[in-house]
Amino acid sequence: MGRIKTTLIKRTAKKLFTIHKTKFTGNFAQDKVAVAELADVPSKKMKNVIAGYITRLVKQEEAK
Repeated sequence: MGRIKTTLIKRTAKKLFTIHKTKFTGNFAQDKVAVAELADVPSKKMKNVIAGYITRLVKQEEAK
């Protein structure tokens, strides 16, 4: 079983993903840079968790 994401992480990631869908790829490193540019995230850990969740969302979209 994986780690459970908080509501704040999911809400922020989904909002960024719907608004800036073309900026994100399935690559975590590139998504991490994009999150840093697009959102004012208070900590490095939160930025990485949001980027990881967005990477997962991108891969789910591609699978459909």
